[in-house]
Amino acid sequence: MQLTAKASLTNALLISICTPDFKGDEATESLAELARLVTTLGFKVVGTQSQKQSSTKKVNVLGLGKLAEIAHLTGNQGVGENGDEGEDLAGEDELTLMPSDISSENLAFGCADVVVFDCDLSPSQLRNVENQLGVEVFDRTGIIIEIFSRHARTKTAKLQVEIARLNYVAPRLRETSCGDKERQMGKGAGETTLELNRRKVRDQLAELKRELVSVQHEMKGRRTQRSELFCVALVGYTNAGKSSMMRAITGSDVTGENKLFATLDTTVRALYPTTQPRILVSDTVGFIKKLPHDLVASFHSTLAEAHDASLLLYVVDASDPSFRSQLDVVHEVLEEVGVEDSKKLLVLNKSDQLEPEQLQALMEEFPDAMITSTRNPADVSKMHKYIVDVAQQEMIEEEIIVPYTANGIIGEIRSSMSVTKEEYESCHVKVTVRSNAIDLARLKKRMLNL
Repeated sequence: MQLTAKASLTNALLISICTPDFKGDEATESLAELARLVTTLGFKVVGTQSQKQSSTKKVNVLGLGKLAEIAHLTGNQGVGENGDEGEDLAGEDELTLMPSDISSENLAFGCADVVVFDCDLSPSQLRNVENQLGVEVFDRTGIIIEIFSRHARTKTAKLQVEIARLNYVAPRLRETSCGDKERQMGKGAGETTLELNRRKVRDQLAELKRELVSVQHEMKGRRTQRSELFCVALVGYTNAGKSSMMRAITGSDVTGENKLFATLDTTVRALYPTTQPRILVSDTVGFIKKLPHDLVASFHSTLAEAHDASLLLYVVDASDPSFRSQLDVVHEVLEEVGVEDSKKLLVLNKSDQLEPEQLQALMEEFPDAMITSTRNPADVSKMHKYIVDVAQQEMIEEEIIVPYTANGIIGEIRSSMSVTKEEYESCHVKVTVRSNAIDLARLKKRMLNL
């Protein structure tokens, strides 16, 4: 079973449930973000609706009056009498987030093929609302998991996403695997089919988890090999410009697009221009508000790149008015995976999209941050210099005596360490180097065995 909308279902109507704990600007920003999520899936957002409710746990989620209004927009003529009405607050049900000419008055009958709720819905809620509206209904978690499924490229990411998808799908098997006739049969064939499907999902999950453990072991081995080098991890909200930053400071062709979750797979490249010793840069998966717990758990191994990094660059889109709340999300997720104590720098990215007075205000608000644009070569050079300077601070400077008879040693030193001084004397070369403690200890041990 794959959580995928049909190709013909292209027009999406977004629904926000405002509760006492989720309202105002927070609800507005979240719904705007949901619009970007469904657009990433290829849907066209044709309108938005919102309603105040005491909670999102009601049987039909919305009041029956609001359901009838939405049913008109999906082309469903009638609404059943299933469940309670809840609170139907007329006159407080429209958010003009999409094109400004969209409103409940000029939305055409049957214009919406898909309805997407900006909250999580239980399996029974999804079934009830679909029955009421006559179209496919998604919740926020379902949309995010589908995006992750489409964007996963490496074996690790595919395994992580599939585990999260199956955990999401498993409790919804009753609605998707059993028809009405089967449900009416009680302990008949329908129930047997459901149990078989559940067992199949459990077996799939067990196999995927075993395979993921094996892959994670390989990833840990590669991280151990890189642990001797200074590593920088780019972390931040989705679409903050991390991949663009990665391309700029490493000269690589890392994929990056102006859409949510364009990057799911951790990519590691060397800082460019190249330094001695080399400095590695890793691009990590982006975060988002209300990221499904199963996805956070699945991507713990991917975020281990950030855990092992010597320096974290918190990249934020400074042109996004909500970047402060996005930064809070980044802090929360990184704290959850245990990397909050690492050395870090706040990078206010996309400064080319800001006015001079906005830049001045940001510099005053965040005096320790670096304001950059990956389109500005001077900013890229400034970032490169900052990374190199931090790496140098962690290195040890030491003088090494290399006999002329030690073939190849000087070449190895130059290829793996920063040579600050060379003095040629009668019997040996006196070399002053800067390097990490591990490489220096390895070199000294080798010199003793000459």
